[in-house]
Amino acid sequence: MIALWKLQKENKSKNNAVESAKSMEIEIVTEEEYRYLQTLGNFDTKTSSWLKTPENIRKLGGAIFADFRFDTIFIYHNGAESYYRGRGFRGVLKV
Repeated sequence: MIALWKLQKENKSKNNAVESAKSMEIEIVTEEEYRYLQTLGNFDTKTSSWLKTPENIRKLGGAIFADFRFDTIFIYHNGAESYYRGRGFRGVLKV
């Protein structure tokens, strides 16, 4: 049986969330924007979204993400290289 970590390593995304957002000419939402978004409806009740991560955390190899569970917004951290099938990102287009 192939270990889960090996499958994930072999099926790694071609781009990270930051590069994907740039290619769409949008910006990944910040924590503040994400909290505002949750006032408009309940998003990420079964998924999670990468958030724009402060530069000091990115320099150390980290990233933050969020979801909405139990009527609460949860903000978490993970390594920037981590990826999960149920985690994407939300973007904002500023005109």
